[in-house]
Amino acid sequence: MTYLLASGKETAPEMQSEPSQTRPPAGRLRPVWAAAGLLALAVGIVGIFLPVLPTTPLVLLAAFCFGKGSPRLRGWITGHRRFGPMIADWEATGAIPRRIKIGACSVMALTLAVSGLLGVPARVLVIQALAMACGALYVLTRPDR
Repeated sequence: MTYLLASGKETAPEMQSEPSQTRPPAGRLRPVWAAAGLLALAVGIVGIFLPVLPTTPLVLLAAFCFGKGSPRLRGWITGHRRFGPMIADWEATGAIPRRIKIGACSVMALTLAVSGLLGVPARVLVIQALAMACGALYVLTRPDR
């Protein structure tokens, strides 16, 4: 027995694939993406209370993960009164407001200075300075809003 395809070609039943076999591999990773988004959001929320954790990038990461893993969670976070506007602004322009850039770089510099005053070992200060320099470079190279 053969089947007529929309293209007008005939195919044998054994040549047809099962719908579950043609599902993209990413579909199987949806729970992993959703879990990663929940973890990023949880750590981001902790960052609201602990200044050493960056809330905004973690919320943006959560939105990205939810987009891959859970349309329901993606809809929730983009519709959230606090997180939604931040996500929409980032996705629309990729811009960071100048006052946020100044604040972020100031906090990084202050954190490095306090670490030095507290007697953190030099090798740790060097690693910290390099990591903060990378973060500051990224922030400063984003367009202004």
